[in-house]
Amino acid sequence: MKLLTNRTRKMDVILIIVGAFIMAVGINLVYEPMDLVTGGFSGLAIIIKYFTKGFIHGGIPIWVSNILLNVPLFLAAFLLKGKKFVGKTLFATAVLSVALYIVPSFDIVYHDLLLASVFGGVIGGIGLGMVFITMASTGGTDMLGMIIHEFIPHYTIAQVIFVIDGAIVLLGAATFGLNKALYSVIAVYITAKVMDGMLEGLKFAKLTYIISDQYEEIAKEIMDKLDRGATGLHATGMYSNDEKKMIFCVVSKKEIIELKNIVGGIDPKAFIIVSDVREVLGEGFIEYKQ
Repeated sequence: MKLLTNRTRKMDVILIIVGAFIMAVGINLVYEPMDLVTGGFSGLAIIIKYFTKGFIHGGIPIWVSNILLNVPLFLAAFLLKGKKFVGKTLFATAVLSVALYIVPSFDIVYHDLLLASVFGGVIGGIGLGMVFITMASTGGTDMLGMIIHEFIPHYTIAQVIFVIDGAIVLLGAATFGLNKALYSVIAVYITAKVMDGMLEGLKFAKLTYIISDQYEEIAKEIMDKLDRGATGLHATGMYSNDEKKMIFCVVSKKEIIELKNIVGGIDPKAFIIVSDVREVLGEGFIEYKQ
């Protein structure tokens, strides 16, 4: 158990570092050169840098603003989320600030606003998703979104951040113009979708109900070949009034094809219902965290 815990912590550290540097690439190589304010404290930092160029050479660096803006949120997060969350988030914020300092700022999309909004949104979503998988945050509106999510859990974290970032995008519109703000909205939307897909998509599975007179043989093959459990449910045909047994089984997305082949090979007349499952906890899927 100790080795598993240590390995998990190491993986979290790797995910946070890689995710933070991916985010820095999107900010310094896509958003800042194009004056795209896509929300977050990095977006506010871009605006701050623009307005401070008049009295500070080059303006206040983004990485400096990123650190200073996060201080109040860390205090609130410590009270609401606890020491463990703040510890991870503090580390992630520090790594992002270092990454913003290290990664050079230049235009890699050659002044193409559409390419910047799409490419930047994908990069940002991947980076945020990698950090959020560890249950940490890079600070800023990411952390603010996770804090607000505690009070309105019926909205996803991505949806909350989308609203907050929208307000920052409006501020960017007043600074850099409506045209760039509209492209920023595209980037924010793509970021939210990519991040949501990473957080939720990794948990997808397939739920199957199988109705067949040869249920015993089918269940045995599923357990032997797929190493998945199968549960027999009593069912009654409403037309024939015959008693039947229906197999209930949950498999991963990549196993659903083999399951269909197993059922079809035993009983071509079997009735199969397949549906998506958002999340499965238990042996063979996502294990409970102690």
